[in-house]
Amino acid sequence: LKADAAAIARHFGADAGNDPWTGGHISPLHPAPVIISNGRIGGRRYLKPRLWGVPPPPSGTSPITSVRNVNSPFWIGTLRHMELRCLVPVTSFAFWSRRTGQNVQHHAYVTHQPIFAFAAIMRQTEDWPSFAILHEENNRLLRHYRDGAMPVIIPPDQYDLWLSGAWKAAQKLVRPFPSQYMHVE
Repeated sequence: LKADAAAIARHFGADAGNDPWTGGHISPLHPAPVIISNGRIGGRRYLKPRLWGVPPPPSGTSPITSVRNVNSPFWIGTLRHMELRCLVPVTSFAFWSRRTGQNVQHHAYVTHQPIFAFAAIMRQTEDWPSFAILHEENNRLLRHYRDGAMPVIIPPDQYDLWLSGAWKAAQKLVRPFPSQYMHVE
């Protein structure tokens, strides 16, 4: 995330408060800025620090960083509550390709969007305010490099729907982002 808290707040029309984010690499189990809303369409947005990785279910031992099955009983209650949905600002995301027989790191960007957003959910616990990013099947572009899933990217005109809309409508945003609006380096 090569943008500081002030630039992120401007892009999302959010209040940055005292968020100390100066830009840099985001990785699991470390803090990152997220965008939350007051729960109303067109309502106020806030930039808040959260840890990447929600506490696991009772049978788990490791924090969970990605949501791949939005119909899972573990996630559906959270997803239905708009106040627990958030956006994770990013400028690019890294992924590894193994198609050539060796691991090569690539970076994916959204064309003409210097800052874009992943769909995410939060878990509100007293000692661990955290988030996990939603994933969906790779789009055609990323399938060229690897099998698997990609983060769900929310278009700017749909930020309010993700943050404040009913789950029935917001769920339609959980899909691969169109390849023609992305590039890989």
